[in-house]
Amino acid sequence: MVDQTQRIFNILTLNQISAVGLKRFPSDHYHIGSDLTHPDAILVRSHNMLNMDIPKSVIAIGRAGAGTNNIPVNEMNCRGVPVFNTPGANANAVKELVLAGMLIAARNLIPAFRFVESLQGDDKVLHKQVEDHKKKFLGVELPKRTLGIIGLGKIGRLVADAAIKLGMKVLGYDPKITVESAWSLSSEVQKAHSIEDLLRHSDFISLHVPLMDSTYHLINDEMISYLKRDTILLNFSRDAIADEDAVLAGITNGKIKYYVCDFPSQKLQHHEAIITLPHLGASTQEAEENCAIMVVNQLMDYLQHGNIINTVNFPDVVMERGSPYRVAIANANVPNLLGQISTCMANAGLNIHNMTNKSRGEMAYTLVDIDSPVSENVIDDLSRITGALLVRYLPILAENSD
Repeated sequence: MVDQTQRIFNILTLNQISAVGLKRFPSDHYHIGSDLTHPDAILVRSHNMLNMDIPKSVIAIGRAGAGTNNIPVNEMNCRGVPVFNTPGANANAVKELVLAGMLIAARNLIPAFRFVESLQGDDKVLHKQVEDHKKKFLGVELPKRTLGIIGLGKIGRLVADAAIKLGMKVLGYDPKITVESAWSLSSEVQKAHSIEDLLRHSDFISLHVPLMDSTYHLINDEMISYLKRDTILLNFSRDAIADEDAVLAGITNGKIKYYVCDFPSQKLQHHEAIITLPHLGASTQEAEENCAIMVVNQLMDYLQHGNIINTVNFPDVVMERGSPYRVAIANANVPNLLGQISTCMANAGLNIHNMTNKSRGEMAYTLVDIDSPVSENVIDDLSRITGALLVRYLPILAENSD
């Protein structure tokens, strides 16, 4: 059993988290620090937790950002620990960087800048050299050009909207688009029937898909063979979505004019047709604040009330309090678990006021509001149910009912 009747939660920070977010933790209920030994929850941004010995006291991990590749999610599944993230909180920051990348590439700004930096002599000499060589940096304008967007989540939709306002044609491809995303997608975005269709007809291509088995090296030799000549490829999603060797080959054979990405590597360094940025996608003050506020709110709601929203390993489960006495159960998605929970409560003479349960793949989550206090023996009995991974008792104590 994990005792959740405590009124003080310890939050370990593994990176610098925006103070705007951290200030949302009430100081009388939360201790925040970077050197806590028995934390209840961990707040992280880019810190690599994959080989970290995560304390057994941890019952939640919050990532102030969208990706969770730096967190051992499968290990947390076995412990019933939700891993929260903040989808959409940094979307505008990434959108603006994508637009900057398109403009930098379209107008050949990097080689133009390097050329000017290399000039020597007085103003008269400089002006002559500029006039003699500026034609080498002739660019293109964005209106009437076609932008292909692979992945139409929050960022992809924002990029699409901005490109349309700039006068571009937009092709979109996302076979897993949600109903919510589809409703908020501009009617001016044309649907590509396949990735190949999108690649054939796009002047610019922007990648906005998560990294998973199905998207690893999504842009490979075969996909690049479908490109027009001099396509500009932008990757502000994840590095491994594009095969670097295939990209380099695509540059050599003229399919790719520029590869603009947010993921430096030794292989991509010192190449005239490659523009790499130091992982700046979410590096704005506004994005860091938005992510911190969002993840802190989610953690507090989970720690105090058991509600779950925006995790990568559990379903969203939110239930309004119907009683001061609540039990939260993270469990494997196995048959008859709800029946066993109800039986356990009935055997203890407890009346269930309200209950909700949802599953997501192999994981499930249950919230139960009870009409009277729940004893430690009942929590122990619930913990012994096959498939129960983490059982928490969440009473609202009179002195902290606010």
